[in-house]
Formats: sequence, C-alpha cells, structure tokens
Amino acid sequence: MNADELQNLREAVKSSPDNIPLRKYLANSLYKAKRYEEAEIEYKDALRLSANDTSLKLGLVRCFCKREKTSLGLVIVEEILQMPTPPPEAWLLYAKLLMQTNNPSEAKEAYEKAIILDDGLKDTFLESQINLKKAAGANPEPEKIQLGGQDWQGDDEKSVEIERPKTTFDEVGGMDKVKEEIRMKIIHPLAHPEIYKAYGKKIGGGILMYGPPGCGKTHLARATAGEVNANFISVGISEILDMYMGQSERNLHAIFEKARNLKPCVLFFDEVDALGANRSDMRQSVGRNIINQFLAELDGIEYDNDGVLILAATNTPWHLDPAFRRPGRFDRIIFVPPPDDAARASILKIKLEGKPAETINYEKITKRTKDFSGADIDAIIDIAIESKLDESIRQGKAVPINTKDIEKAVSRHKASTKEWFNTAKNYALFSNEAGLYDDILDFLNIKK
Repeated sequence: MNADELQNLREAVKSSPDNIPLRKYLANSLYKAKRYEEAEIEYKDALRLSANDTSLKLGLVRCFCKREKTSLGLVIVEEILQMPTPPPEAWLLYAKLLMQTNNPSEAKEAYEKAIILDDGLKDTFLESQINLKKAAGANPEPEKIQLGGQDWQGDDEKSVEIERPKTTFDEVGGMDKVKEEIRMKIIHPLAHPEIYKAYGKKIGGGILMYGPPGCGKTHLARATAGEVNANFISVGISEILDMYMGQSERNLHAIFEKARNLKPCVLFFDEVDALGANRSDMRQSVGRNIINQFLAELDGIEYDNDGVLILAATNTPWHLDPAFRRPGRFDRIIFVPPPDDAARASILKIKLEGKPAETINYEKITKRTKDFSGADIDAIIDIAIESKLDESIRQGKAVPINTKDIEKAVSRHKASTKEWFNTAKNYALFSNEAGLYDDILDFLNIKK
C-alpha cells in the first residue's frame, strides 16, 4: 500500500473514529509498510476502544518486537498465553522476544509449540538464530560430527567440522555473476521467506559450481554461509568413504542429518564428482549405493531439507551422474571462471597484506596475469618472496617486494587454468547438447 492509500485510510478513520475493523486495517497496513512506530500508535488507539481484542494485542506485540521494546511485548504476550487456547502466533512472538533476552532454550520451546499448532508459522531465520545462539553458548569451540560406526577400527575417528564463517561476499573479489546466482537461490529466500512461501518455493536446494581448479569455489561457498549467518559444513570424499560395507552411506546420512538439525546450514561438497561419478561407468555396486544414498538425501522426500543449502564444486562436471542435475537436486549449475582483473588485483592485495612490500603497480601485474587462478597468484607471490630471501638474509633485514619482483615471478609461472580449458573446450563443443557448458564457450569467445 502506497503513501496516498495510507493517507486515504487515515482520513476514513477520522471520519469514523469508532470503526474498529477500519482502525485495525489501518494499523495492519502501516505494519506491512514497515512503519512500525505509526502502527504501534494505531494499535494502541484501537485497543482503547476494544481492550479484549486479541488480534489487536498481537499486532501491538509485533510492533514491540520489531522496535525491540522487549519488556512491554513480553507483558502482553504472556497475558495472551494465559488464555485457554492462545493463538499459535503468540508462541512465535514469545519465541522472538525471548531471543531478544538472550534465552535460546526457552525460545526454542516456544517456537516448537508454535509450529506444532500451525506448521505455516515456520521461520527459518528464527531457527538459525536459536541454533547459533545455543551452539555458541554451549560450545564456543568448533563442533565436529563424529563419523564411523561401531565397526570403525582406525586410530583417527572420522569427523567433519562445523564452522560459523565470518567471511562475506565483500571479501570475495569479482565473480559478480556467480554471487548474484547464489543470492537468488540461497540468500534472498532466507531474507524474504514470506515471498517465497507465497509462491510455494522452498528455502534451500542445490547449486553446483564448476570451473578450473584454484578459482575460489570453496572460498565462495564459505562466504555464502557468512552472508546468511549460517552454519557451514565442508565435506570431502575422505570423510565419506569407508572400508566397511554400508558405512559410507551411513556417514553421508549422518552429515545430512546434522545439517538439518542446524538449519539454515550450508553443506558444501568439494570434488563432488568423486562421490557422484556417472553410474554407467561403474562396475561395482558399492559406488552405486553411495550415489543412490546421495540422491535420496538431496531429494528430501523422506527428510525435510527446507533450510539446508547445498553447494557442491567440481572441476569435471562432465563426469557427474546426470541424475544429480534433476530439479530439486543440483538444478542450478554455475560456471566459476578464473578471477577477472578486479578480482586478481584484490587477491594480490590480500596475499601481500602484512608482508614487506613497496608500492605495487597492481594494474601492470593484472594485465600480465590473464587466466591466472587464485592459486596461481598465490604461487607467484611465493616465488617473489623466495627471490628476496637470500638478499634479506645477507642484509639482516626484510627487503621489500617490488613490482619487478612480481613480474619476474609471473614470467616463471604458467597459468594452470589453460590445461583445464583445453579439456573443457572439447566437452563444450562436442558433448553439449543441453547447453550446459555454453558459459565455457562464451568465456573463450567461441561461437557455436
């Protein structure tokens, strides 16, 4: 509702000041327009005319919650909860207010009562706040998922660490197109759950990132978790595969179950093609069983994956089983190219931060490092540092790195991405019926 329509409503209320439904409509409209202070005034005026109207009280509590008038909100909502059959929303508002008092345990109980009474009140953002607060209070050290069953014989029990990254997209140079895809699929649904819910869209799902190695896919996944203040679980093949029959599938299920209990949670599978290789190329049933388990976990038919955000990375998407690309699984496939000019300059600055260096001509270096990955840039910085070590030892002090040192390092190192593009180009040209690899051809300026 725009400002003119709200003004017309105000005029209508002035003409009919005792019309409670009209006052309620005005208050609700102001709240939806995020004009919480004005909405609070209207709810109070309406309650003076109808002191026992529960819906008006709930509206006022909503305003108090938004404006962090926690004590006032608690007084009213606790009164509502004394009713024989309080409305489910009262429990939800109670949970939100309890979170403002830093009481996640009681907030969790209140929230669970709300969604038991009305499943439509699910609030993924509130769930994440509760889970993160509880985890931080109970265990400030990184939590680990212990894997391996009773039959596990090794000295080092398998485990996967749960992180809470602070990195955000601001710390990831370039890759604007990739970031926007992730925003649409993951970040916007969490920030605007009511809009996605109206269209019947679930919060969660999968994104597959592919591209040459060393181009920041893992860093981007971790930054995604930081953007939405979510838990982050990074999974490699070594954490899943086990020598005992059926244990690999149980390990995979345990990781997914932990992610569901910590939602919103970003679950990241690195080198996913190692776990999800094409079943038509497999001779043994063991690998097929793992893939079938993986697909079942992704489908979320038997389990609720709402709020579980699944990212995966691969350097060889053409080796991944086609079943992973079906809707509801990894239905968004994103090409992560080598960093562009701005990103390479940003990476160079980050890598040189805190090291003895003169004023570097980043533009000059950037022009000479076309097609270099983030890992390649790391390598040239190492080469430049090594070239300064002997001189620094002779002089007894750290000799600063200069632009020429880095240029010499660039001339000694070849872009590792070129070999990948030679292979990828063949798949893009000759095995690209569905257009999955069109981004590779666009990057290489090859017309189909």
